[in-house]
Amino acid sequence: MTTLENRANTALLVVDVQNDVVGGAYRRDEVVATIADLVEKARREGVAVVWVQHSDAGLEHGSDAWRIVPELVPADGEPIVAKHYGDSFEDTTLEAVLADRGVGRLVVAGAETDACIRSTLHGAFVRGYDTTLVGDAHTAGDKTAWGAPPVEQVVTHTNLYWKFQAAPGREAGTVEAKEVDFRA
Repeated sequence: MTTLENRANTALLVVDVQNDVVGGAYRRDEVVATIADLVEKARREGVAVVWVQHSDAGLEHGSDAWRIVPELVPADGEPIVAKHYGDSFEDTTLEAVLADRGVGRLVVAGAETDACIRSTLHGAFVRGYDTTLVGDAHTAGDKTAWGAPPVEQVVTHTNLYWKFQAAPGREAGTVEAKEVDFRA
C-alpha cells in the first residue's frame, strides 16, 4: 500500500551491523544470527537485500571497527549504502538504490535501535515506504550512563510504538523474524 508509484517490491534493509556498532550490543549474537537467517530467507525468495554501513569521526571508513560483522557477508550485487547520519536516507544513495529495484516496502533489521534504526524507520515512513520492523532483529549498546533506559526496554518500547505507527496510504508494524513475509 506504499504511496510510491510503481514500487511493488520489498527489500530487507540491514542497518549498521558493524563490528564496533554491535560489539557490546544487547543480545548481539542472537540478533546477528536472526539477521543472518533473514538475509538467507530474502535471498532464497529473490528479495533484495540492501546493506547500510555507517562511518563518522568515531567509526573510520575502512577500519576493522567499520566492517560488517564476519557472520554477515553481502553477496555480489547486493548494494552497500554508505551513510554518515542516523537516517539511512539522509545524504545517501539509498532512495536511488530502492527506486532502481522498484522497492516500496522495507523490512528493517540492524543497529542501533535508539538511533539509526528509529531514524531510518521514520525516514522511510515519511518518504512513503511501508515499513516493517523485525522486533527480534535489532539491538543497541548500553547507554544507561547517559540517562537512557536499559537496552532491553529501548528495544521493547521501539517494538511497541512501531507496531501502532499509522499514516495515510502507508503501512507500518513490528513482527518477529519467524513471521516475516517478504511477499505480503
